Amino acid sequence: MLAAPIRPATLADIPAITAIYADSVTRATASFELEPPDEAEMTRRMRALLDGDFPYVVAEVDGTIAGYAYAALYRTRPAYRRTVEDSIYIAPSMQRRGIGRALLERLIIECEARDFRQMIAVIGDSKNQAGSIAVHKAAGFTHVGILADVGFKHGRWVDTLLMQRALGRGANANPD
Repeated sequence: MLAAPIRPATLADIPAITAIYADSVTRATASFELEPPDEAEMTRRMRALLDGDFPYVVAEVDGTIAGYAYAALYRTRPAYRRTVEDSIYIAPSMQRRGIGRALLERLIIECEARDFRQMIAVIGDSKNQAGSIAVHKAAGFTHVGILADVGFKHGRWVDTLLMQRALGRGANANPD
């Protein structure tokens, strides 16, 4: 396994983040977007998360962004305010080196520090995402369901697998 330094993402990371995400959009099914957003849109998205005090981190290997992760609200209704969804994207040449796991572990720490109580993983195409499922399972997530055939991408119907993990005090105490 490759150890990669994890640090907070900055706007200077947008070109690398945009390239990593574009590959995922065009080649894979981790994202259900059909067209990759440009740097301006990725900047807008990052700013919205950072302005909302959500964690957004990158992993560097030899000075190059190898992957990134962030947490965002799972749903926007007020009752969901302590539940986040994680997103993790790794450059193709850096996959299967432990970077996704390191990013997820840091994201969990950052979310617990912000008193989020639940983290949801929405994993696209469960038949082809064994690595993502294993990373989440190793981090304490449990399988909570599959939404069958909810997205159509690359000429076929794709499911999403839902996994969940309690954060911090979880549901054992009311939020402040």
